[in-house]
Amino acid sequence: MRPQLVEAYGRFSWEGVPAPVRAECDDFRHFHLARMLFLSDTLRRVDELFARHGIALATFKGAALAAALYGDLSRREYGDLDIIVPPEQVSAAERLLGSLGYSGPERDSEFRRTFLAYQRQYAFVNDTVRASIDLHWHFNGVHSPFPLQPSEIWQDLVPVQIGDRAVPTLHGANLALLLAGHGTKEAWKKLGWVRDFAMLSERQLDLDWSSIHARARAQGCGNAVLLGCALSYALFGTAIPPAIGPQLTGNRRVRSMVASIVATLRSGRPFAPVRPYLEDLDLCDHWRDKLGSVVRQGLTRTVGDYESWPLPPALWSVYYATRPFRLFAKAAAKAGIGQAR
Repeated sequence: MRPQLVEAYGRFSWEGVPAPVRAECDDFRHFHLARMLFLSDTLRRVDELFARHGIALATFKGAALAAALYGDLSRREYGDLDIIVPPEQVSAAERLLGSLGYSGPERDSEFRRTFLAYQRQYAFVNDTVRASIDLHWHFNGVHSPFPLQPSEIWQDLVPVQIGDRAVPTLHGANLALLLAGHGTKEAWKKLGWVRDFAMLSERQLDLDWSSIHARARAQGCGNAVLLGCALSYALFGTAIPPAIGPQLTGNRRVRSMVASIVATLRSGRPFAPVRPYLEDLDLCDHWRDKLGSVVRQGLTRTVGDYESWPLPPALWSVYYATRPFRLFAKAAAKAGIGQAR
């Protein structure tokens, strides 16, 4: 929201804005513009390189969302790039990002596939320029559902102009599902995420919200769409689509979540810390999905398992058996069970 706040101050000639606040805004604006230009140029270069090597790519959030929703790369704040490729092209995409100076997660590809692939994304970092690119092959980890499936996007991408290059990105119903899922996954902790959803609702009046909600509900994530619409109304006055009004009115859980999120955002208080191993449960409409998510997380090997008991690759399957006991011991230690009194 800071780019739009600075823009609003400027429209009123900075009247009544204290000098220290204006100086802070000026510093932010200079940094933001430089960062935006660098990241947008990086995205243009990545898209060109991937296209030259026959790798399908779509970008989302970040620069693409700023251009598509706000009409200007500088009118939305973002700190990295998010791209998604088909699963079978991840390895090739990793090599190309490496050729641009971006290094992937720790260790070799076998280690990443075993202990990190459950996230269905890797973060690639260039320490020289202090930039990162998140390489996705799905929009969420393996544990929880998500309103949008990657298979649904590849035949329905639109170009967004990034410099001299038209880069493929999501739009319409797919973008609504992505924003609803991402916001809910992250507990809508940033007002800017609600603003993104509200902007899409206001700018694309022809969206079929009944169909969008039905698609999300089919994935077990219908509440995510209701949350996005209700928060947009509560915080920005965006009209709730009539097609989903009845579902929202009758959903006490969503109404309770909206009240809690709005109160926290308006108060300026920090959100509660992320619950270990339970990050994405708000995406689940049903308790059975939440239970399944917890069970899957309890059985998924992670870097923590390896670090607690390093084993050679031939024995990595042992972690399936040891992980539940490690998590139990960790939870017991945190709760103080078994400590001397």
